[in-house]
Amino acid sequence: MADRPFIYRFAKDLRLDDHAGLAAAASRGSVLPLLAIDRALTARLKTSPRRAAFFCDAVAALDGELRERGSRLIVRRGEAAPAIVTLARAVDAQGAAWSTSYDTVAMASDRELQSLLEEAGLAALVVHDAPAIPPEESAAARSAGGPGYRAFAPYFDLWSKLPISSHEYPLLLRFDASEIESEPLPKAEEFGGSRQAMPAGAARARRLFERFLRDDAAQYSIAANVPSEDRTSHLSANLSFGTISARAIARAVRERMLDPFALSEERLSLRIFLRALARRDFFLQLGWFHPLTHDEPLQEKMREFTWRQSHAALEAWRTGTTGYPFVDAGIRQLRATGWMHPHVRAVAASWLCFDLGVDWRVGRAQWDRWLIEDDEALATGNWQWIAGVGADMAQYPRIYNPERQRRRYDPAGIYVRRWIPELQQVPIEAWRGQAVDTPQLTLALYARDAYPHPVVDHAVAARGFLSSYRAFASS
Repeated sequence: MADRPFIYRFAKDLRLDDHAGLAAAASRGSVLPLLAIDRALTARLKTSPRRAAFFCDAVAALDGELRERGSRLIVRRGEAAPAIVTLARAVDAQGAAWSTSYDTVAMASDRELQSLLEEAGLAALVVHDAPAIPPEESAAARSAGGPGYRAFAPYFDLWSKLPISSHEYPLLLRFDASEIESEPLPKAEEFGGSRQAMPAGAARARRLFERFLRDDAAQYSIAANVPSEDRTSHLSANLSFGTISARAIARAVRERMLDPFALSEERLSLRIFLRALARRDFFLQLGWFHPLTHDEPLQEKMREFTWRQSHAALEAWRTGTTGYPFVDAGIRQLRATGWMHPHVRAVAASWLCFDLGVDWRVGRAQWDRWLIEDDEALATGNWQWIAGVGADMAQYPRIYNPERQRRRYDPAGIYVRRWIPELQQVPIEAWRGQAVDTPQLTLALYARDAYPHPVVDHAVAARGFLSSYRAFASS
């Protein structure tokens, strides 16, 4: 019997190396690579022009790698099920495989697609590829009952001990050389125009990680909190579109930690970086086991807590004109580049939720417009974490004082001045005002293009929110 091909549907796993889904497909037959551009993917790409540009560049790079191996990417526009069934019948394929999703809508779509393919007499394989350690593996090793972990500390303790699988044999993958016709590769303009984005593709992602591991990983404990250093990995977009494997990253960092010549400071930095990678897995497994939390808080009681849907200062937060330099610099960095330093993200998100009392879902939707990365489950987990309604809910919300954070992590104002030109010529001493803890900026009141005064008083706003929070929590 002739070898029958097996379709692999690429989506947010745009690489060939260390690929669990491709390995599963290749175990069934020669792989026929497919990219189905359906309504859901089109909507996600239209949300952010930079995201569309990144995705299209990564797809083009993937097609180039496939052509080097005597294959190519078959593109179809339209819903995935009919596209896969039609293609399977045309090439006599056994079935199709793809990487699983972790947000509510996409997981429901995965289940529907699997059912439709099986009804058509095709095999359907849905494979965990995005996390370094799949949700079932961490859940299986959990001593307590119930699905998955809701607290990060025990999860990380377990995650640090579990082995990480490898699928590092791209040259052994068998690709189908079918000459079936393909639609054109997607272009960013197809999704509403493009803006300049970071270069994309698996080769670029590997170089980015190798440079980080070689040059910057040893200082990650500092870089993770100090935005002026800008020496974090910058791999969030690559991880979200799967141009690099989280497994490969985790294995390489674990191996580096075993270096007998590594200094204790370097090992600490590497562990903190692994902790960040494990937190990504943690939020993915939360989305997997608790899909309803995309729209509702993980903490059942907090589903009744009342958040504002708007605020007079909401537009100031959206445009980076709140009068709090650390917050505004982060928002402006996001709007200018499609990325924001991780610690500044936490401070900016905290300010929205607690200084304005605005719903975390409003913030998530706003950032979704500007971020290149596309990981809805991760965004939900992080926003709920900050808002105090998700995993690891502390006794009180994580409320950051934005001026204290700036003085601690950007004391020379390097990061702020990079993104806020109005403050470039203002002496940093003037930023603090007369009292050490006041957020007021002593700038000329009527100066042209002056940086704005704070739109709210942080101390008053935070105390007011805490009062409401305590009253609700104790009711």
